[in-house]
Amino acid sequence: MSEHRIPLAGVIGNPIAHSKSPQLHGFWLKRYGLSGHYVPLHVEHSDLEQVLRTLPKMGFVGCNVTVPHKEKALALADVVTDRAALIGAANTLTFRADGKIHADNTDGYGFIENLKQGAPGWDATEAPVAVLGAGGAARGVVAALLDAGVPEILISNRTRNRAEKLYDDFGKRLRVVDWVQAGNMIEEAGALVNTTSLGMVGQAELRVPLDALRPDMVVTDLVYAPLETALLKEARAVGCTVVDGLGMLLHQGVPGFERWFGQRPQVDEETRAAVLA
Repeated sequence: MSEHRIPLAGVIGNPIAHSKSPQLHGFWLKRYGLSGHYVPLHVEHSDLEQVLRTLPKMGFVGCNVTVPHKEKALALADVVTDRAALIGAANTLTFRADGKIHADNTDGYGFIENLKQGAPGWDATEAPVAVLGAGGAARGVVAALLDAGVPEILISNRTRNRAEKLYDDFGKRLRVVDWVQAGNMIEEAGALVNTTSLGMVGQAELRVPLDALRPDMVVTDLVYAPLETALLKEARAVGCTVVDGLGMLLHQGVPGFERWFGQRPQVDEETRAAVLA
């Protein structure tokens, strides 16, 4: 006999106590009156495979995956979406009824939806976008920007060969710029994206010269602690349209929540307030 099971989901990472995802999904479960729970799961790298094979047996319908498990989660999945394969990492897993693990990456989706909401006037096809950083987060951003029709992406990273790797993987609409020239590439761009951890609480400041910023530009930072980074503060002072990084976290949670709990959640001011509380 199969009695009704309360669907469980969570976020797997190491460390994980700082994650805002449990607050986000908990708020949505309550808002829509759904039965279900979403919990933080601290998992060691060596235990990841065993955990992923065990969770479905405990009533888990899926989970989010964060640092440092995104690449390994992709490798362990049975079914992988095209965008997760392209990005080379998974952040959203769904445990299917047939026992297979389905892996997706919704970071790029979250990034673009956040931009649309925060800068509704931005037209992806109009001008190049300057991207700082070439790590895992940058891969999601680049994939989403190309998908949105951006004509060219200027990409700069402290170690140039990581940026070259992105060029190799994503193709000729990317142009690699030396880190010492990162300030200059802003002149050519209609939007600037920081995908590095520079400017985050406890990290070094972002030291790229910003004197090329113009009021008609959109500037967004994936860092959301602090909510207004030094980059965003300076961009706001110039008159740029500024989009903080919290919205990306909120929007990337939407597809997973819908798959696991059967309800497409809204991202609005109330959602933001609940996660910041």
